[in-house]
Amino acid sequence: QVQLVESGGGLVQTGGSLRLGCTTSSRSFNDYAMGWFRQVPGKERDFVAGINLSGGGTAYADSVKGRFSISRDNDKKTVYMQMNSLQPEDTAVYYCAAASVDRWYGAVTQRERYHFWGQGTQVTVSS
Repeated sequence: QVQLVESGGGLVQTGGSLRLGCTTSSRSFNDYAMGWFRQVPGKERDFVAGINLSGGGTAYADSVKGRFSISRDNDKKTVYMQMNSLQPEDTAVYYCAAASVDRWYGAVTQRERYHFWGQGTQVTVSS
């Protein structure tokens, strides 16, 4: 089992920034594509950003392109998401997830491809 722990959520004003982190102790971290999803009450858990094994391939939801940036540090077994120019519409619980993939895979965008999930961290953007 892969245990994922998110951090960095909090309350910020419109236009502010946060940096989320997700870390694991799993020795297989570098065998997983990683992603961030978000969910609000009554809605589906939606894809936000994904990153491939090496960190060279990324994908973003249209709503966050140009504002959010995903990265990973395989030595630290950590994936990050820098969130800039935050808007009230970004308010959600953000979840880190891991997808087992082969070496040539790019970023994974499909929710059903992710097998392991963190517990989530709340991001609230005040208006």
